[in-house]
Amino acid sequence: MITPAFELTQDPDFLTIIIKIPYARPSEFDVYFEGEDFKFYAKPYFLRQLTLPGRIVEDGREKASYNADKGTFTIRLPKEIPGQYFEGLDMLTSLLAPKKSRSAKPLVEEIAASAELSEEEEEEFDWEIEQIPYTESAESTLPLQYHYGFGNLRSGVFQRLQDELSDVIDVKDPDQTPVDERRRKRLAAEAAKFEPDHYLADLFEDEAIQHVLKYKPWWVDAHKKMIALQGESHQEHDTQTFVVLTEEEREQLRKFTNKSYLLDKRSRHHVYLGLIDILLAYCYEICVNEGDKNVESPWNIRKLSATLCWLENFTSIHDVLVSFGRRVLCYPLHRHFGLVTRAFNDTVMILQLGKAAVLKCLLDIHKTFRENDPAYILNDLFITDYCIWIQKTKSKKLAAIAASLQKTTLTKSHIGFELEELEAAAVLVQEEESMLKAAGTVSKQQLPSSESETSDSEESSSTSSSETEGSDSDERESSTSEDGEINSLQGTLQEERTAPLTACNGLRQGAHTSTFEVSDEKTKVSLQSASVPGKLVEELEKQMHTAIRLSEQPEGLATASCILQEQEE
Repeated sequence: MITPAFELTQDPDFLTIIIKIPYARPSEFDVYFEGEDFKFYAKPYFLRQLTLPGRIVEDGREKASYNADKGTFTIRLPKEIPGQYFEGLDMLTSLLAPKKSRSAKPLVEEIAASAELSEEEEEEFDWEIEQIPYTESAESTLPLQYHYGFGNLRSGVFQRLQDELSDVIDVKDPDQTPVDERRRKRLAAEAAKFEPDHYLADLFEDEAIQHVLKYKPWWVDAHKKMIALQGESHQEHDTQTFVVLTEEEREQLRKFTNKSYLLDKRSRHHVYLGLIDILLAYCYEICVNEGDKNVESPWNIRKLSATLCWLENFTSIHDVLVSFGRRVLCYPLHRHFGLVTRAFNDTVMILQLGKAAVLKCLLDIHKTFRENDPAYILNDLFITDYCIWIQKTKSKKLAAIAASLQKTTLTKSHIGFELEELEAAAVLVQEEESMLKAAGTVSKQQLPSSESETSDSEESSSTSSSETEGSDSDERESSTSEDGEINSLQGTLQEERTAPLTACNGLRQGAHTSTFEVSDEKTKVSLQSASVPGKLVEELEKQMHTAIRLSEQPEGLATASCILQEQEE
């Protein structure tokens, strides 16, 4: 027999069951329902027993129809209490579970036991059994195996899977490692993995991170719709209105084997906290990849969840948040505290949407691990059990956990990596660099202005010098024109005095040259005259001073002096 695909919907007065039975004979079918039980048979499909979350009645209003094109059989059954809300219609695995026995009888009892047989058994019991004195053994010699997995119900799993161990979890020997030691090793590994440079780079260059933070997954719109409807009316609404499971997800629910979990209070506490940890890692993965999956998706989920990667058992919600925050800042590509806050808010929304939303996320994680080798081991240890267990969990419990999570605060100081001090130091360095850049910019702006001022001063000085030289040259030209006659009269004397200089210095110099060298470049004349005998130097200097005096005199006096000098000669 084949268990058919089916789904359930409801309105205030009716429960609708849609059963998919392609290629079946619609003329040969049987339907049975009473109270909370429902059965359906249409060869070769057999829905053996469906345990409904509420009671239905047979009062003549029930209807059934068959759609040959779609191959679906639709049955509408009236509710016993009109307006009653049936919770958990999406939890197909729990609906297929057999109805629990409500008898108070013990599950195991002794039948046809006689008193005589009991007495004989008591007589045959050997009281003289050999006794061995108790000796205390060292704790290290005891073959202890520590538990892990969903509700700490597993042990010895990784002894058979040593080859896949390093690719799935980070703890080396989980079967022989207690919980406290796992936690110490986890914290040490996180401290060694934290890179301040990577964190600061993502902090100050966060364009890519700000882009992914704008992504809105499906639960954001569903949560807005739920809040809007709650604002209009305070009545309870079917989660199927906000969360819709795909056909693939429904098929996976039908494949799960229904189980019952005997968990004590402490184990249930660990299970709820582990669920929060897994959802946080899943929300981070969905955000950074914007809803798409890639080869790193299984790694991201298991690496960011200490429950999956280190088989951690948390004791409080705050410990869960601190662990998740540390791992986000140590392992993935994007290491930003804003991503921690985003995953925190998304997890709160998912829990507030109820177990249908949580189940949809768990089924997505199950699919991600199922398609990855060897991450499928984590499905056997955690995710499959979570998918089955969450269907039987009350939504009020999830709402209470969401409220507790929302009240919990997480700051950078809780992470333990001195993030605030690191950021303050980075800001100071950034300010110093900006000041140095500003100073460099100012100096560059001042440099052209100083160069322009220098060039302006040089131009003005050159202009003034050229003006001075022009005036000097004008004066010299006038003096030269005035002293033309004097120079012509004194030419013979100057040639005689210049001849020894030419002989001594090896240079041919004219009268004009020697005259201007004395008036303008006294240094050169003095250097040249240093090698000339003293008398010649004295005569030459006297002649030069005479020519200079004559050039400085007015025109009339200069002419008179020239005439006087001619008469004397």
